Amino acid sequence: MDIERHVQAIQADLATAAALGDEASAVAGERLAAAVAASLQLRLLDVLTEATLALNAQLASGQVEVRLAGRDPELVLVDDRGGQAETPPAPGDDLSARITLRLPEALKVQIEAGASSEGVSANAWIVRALSRSLEPQRGRVRSGNRLQGFTHT
Repeated sequence: MDIERHVQAIQADLATAAALGDEASAVAGERLAAAVAASLQLRLLDVLTEATLALNAQLASGQVEVRLAGRDPELVLVDDRGGQAETPPAPGDDLSARITLRLPEALKVQIEAGASSEGVSANAWIVRALSRSLEPQRGRVRSGNRLQGFTHT
């Protein structure tokens, strides 16, 4: 994806708008357009990042990542299930243990939405989430809204 093309288009728009004034305004507009290039690139990357987060919330499996090759971002779909469907419980697994859990209504709605987007029941979604949270971390570091990916230079 060529972000530079979009940055240059915005710079041209700024220069055109500044040219509507006198000569001093036109020169100032051209200088301003040149000065904001780096900021424009970062803002456009922020937009792509927010778009990937919105897409990830809608995906049943996998995730979309923004990867940089130099200054050129690309969106990549990463299938985290490795192409394997979720395995059903083995015969004889005791799934009859019960627990009463009081949740804030907003959290309940989020759980139901997550389960629905993955095509499983809320119960199955909660069981899977709890199981994953109890697995050994294997060197993983958790943080709130960490973005993962790599860059090419």
